[in-house]
Amino acid sequence: MQGLVLKSTGKWYDVVLDDGLIIKATIRGKLRIEGLKTTNPIAAGDRVEIIKGEANGNNNEEDYSIKSILPRVNYIVRKSTNLSKQMQILAANVDHAYLVVTLKSPVTQIAFIDRFLVAAESFRIPTSILFNKVDLFGEEEQLLLEGLTAIYSKIGYACHPISAQNEADVAFLRTAINGKQVMISGNSGVGKTTLVNSLDPTLDLRTGEISTFHEQGKHTTTFAEMHKLQTGGYIIDTPGIRAFGVIDLEKEHYAHYFPEMRELIGECRFHNCQHLNEPHCAVKAAVEAEEISPSRYQSYVQLMLEDSSDPYRRNEF
Repeated sequence: MQGLVLKSTGKWYDVVLDDGLIIKATIRGKLRIEGLKTTNPIAAGDRVEIIKGEANGNNNEEDYSIKSILPRVNYIVRKSTNLSKQMQILAANVDHAYLVVTLKSPVTQIAFIDRFLVAAESFRIPTSILFNKVDLFGEEEQLLLEGLTAIYSKIGYACHPISAQNEADVAFLRTAINGKQVMISGNSGVGKTTLVNSLDPTLDLRTGEISTFHEQGKHTTTFAEMHKLQTGGYIIDTPGIRAFGVIDLEKEHYAHYFPEMRELIGECRFHNCQHLNEPHCAVKAAVEAEEISPSRYQSYVQLMLEDSSDPYRRNEF
């Protein structure tokens, strides 16, 4: 029998079978994914093959185990907290990702946005940006919102200003999610869980508070969990991420994951141009002409100069 993984908590996995029954299952033996060194072999969104033990014939949770993972359409990962050669799979088989960003209480760093988008581009996951808590914005935040919306919408990312608790602001998402398997991600405290509750109040998920000392969110979602919405579709609520380490990407390919740079790659004088110090670089010329945002180029340079062997993520700037 087959099922869809809703939640991974280490040893146990919540799985909804194709007949609608939700069961708990463990991994049978050692389950490895070829070519991947991960802290979690199975993630929310995975399709798996389930077998039922024949020891007693009862439908006890101990009877179910995961035999194998069905081929993934895609997945998105981040570096493990302090393991340079391992990664954590945040979600699998994602039709669309929604990155929740706040410009106040707490402030999402632009570098974080760009790193997330690079990761999503590398796994070919379409992404939209939800600028949350617009009800808290003053004149400064409103100007910043307009500037960031101009930057990201120009290069193909849909941007939506919302207040997660405002029904009129989030109604469009129910239609967008229906029939799909989507992921919602962002820093701790940006309102991801509040947004999920607004989309389906029957879920009544626990939300956290903002630390007044650091203006950072307190983690309330420990493991990524997928919820079925009453209006249709599944939404994966991921743990709050304070930093996002790009992993398993070759530096010479980074420019391919910046859409505005990708269009110019063939126009540089040197075919192996890294768009850093080389002469006659089309990308740098576009930055100087303000055709490419300086903040986006800065994120690219920081990625290129980053020590890939560093076991700690250094992108909180």
